[in-house]
Amino acid sequence: MIEQLVPDPIANELSLLPYVFLSASSAEGESTDEVVLDALCAIRVYLDMEVAFVGEFSGGQRRFRYVDSSLEHPPIAVGDSGPLEESYCQRVVDGRLPELIQDASLVPAALELPVTMDLPVGAHLSVPIRLGNGQIYGTFCCFSSRPDFTLGDRDLSLVRLFANFASRQISRELAAERQHREMRQRIVSVLESESFTIVYQPIVHLVDNKIIGVEALTRFWSRPIRSPDVWFNEAAEVGLSEELEMAAIAKALTSFAYLPDDVYLSLNVSPDNILNGAIHRTLHEAPLHRIVLEVTEHVSIPDYSQFGQALAPLRERGLRLAVDDAGSGYASFLHILKLNPEIIKLDIGLIRHIDTDLKRRALTVALVGFAQEIGSKLIAEGIETAAERATLEQLRVNKAQGYLLGHPLPISETVALF
Repeated sequence: MIEQLVPDPIANELSLLPYVFLSASSAEGESTDEVVLDALCAIRVYLDMEVAFVGEFSGGQRRFRYVDSSLEHPPIAVGDSGPLEESYCQRVVDGRLPELIQDASLVPAALELPVTMDLPVGAHLSVPIRLGNGQIYGTFCCFSSRPDFTLGDRDLSLVRLFANFASRQISRELAAERQHREMRQRIVSVLESESFTIVYQPIVHLVDNKIIGVEALTRFWSRPIRSPDVWFNEAAEVGLSEELEMAAIAKALTSFAYLPDDVYLSLNVSPDNILNGAIHRTLHEAPLHRIVLEVTEHVSIPDYSQFGQALAPLRERGLRLAVDDAGSGYASFLHILKLNPEIIKLDIGLIRHIDTDLKRRALTVALVGFAQEIGSKLIAEGIETAAERATLEQLRVNKAQGYLLGHPLPISETVALF
């Protein structure tokens, strides 16, 4: 009678583990650290090893970058390091040790390393991690204190597969870190060299045809040449938003020495730099009754109550708040209601072609009524034609700015307009 073999479900599950992991590894949301650690755990469990790790080569040292272990007290830990020449890793990379070792005590070249008997090292698999440019980053390894004579070429191929996977993850992380460093250095360079200037765009009372205020706008001449919003977004991304934004505002404040006493200065500021107190420090000695702070509708404010409390001391001393880009953002009326601004600035997208677009006119009429009800003033942005100006006056929007009324200019040229 022939005995029928019954499949072992646990063994089948383990045999599929690495492939299940690799097929699921594209899921979004996990960091590089999480993904690589999951990979180490998967291969360690599959090969029944005690320790799996990624070792990084740097400056003649081998540093343990990622470690996964089944042991209560693993023999290595993340951050540990030692001379590269005294490691299995270096000798595997340069060919003095094989990538697959079933029992290190039987390999003369392995016995040359004290760690072989000190740990001890029994079974050991290690393959190089090569980055996209061919550079050796380090090694992808796993080992146990006990020998394992069942290990073969198939297992080594699987370790290579996981090493390639880890290489892609690490390469992406290194590229992101490099990009972050370059980005930060660009912002630092701009700050150190003050390679930006401030220009001022007139804000005009349409009925009186008089300049009542100017908006300070930052222009950068540092390379690469990009729009101001890109520079400020990058500064926020590398943690230098406060430094760059306050430097620009401090430079803009010098315009008070040239502006008529009845003309106000409008400054753009991010909610974060209101909440963290940066704007309070920068405006400490400024004439707040002649300053408007503009906060865009595009930026979310997680806690309106906290925002209001942070701004209250400045508003009590005469500072006014404007909501910029109204009519284009995600929250619109609710956002404005919670901020309770003195000024609502209608976005250029709403103003453009308002003389020929019924929907734009209808929304503007609604905003006119809304502003009257809450006690705010309206300013239309981006006026470029006489027809747009005439339509806005008909709709009772009597304050505006745009190329038709004046381009952003240096303070010396702006003063000549008064």
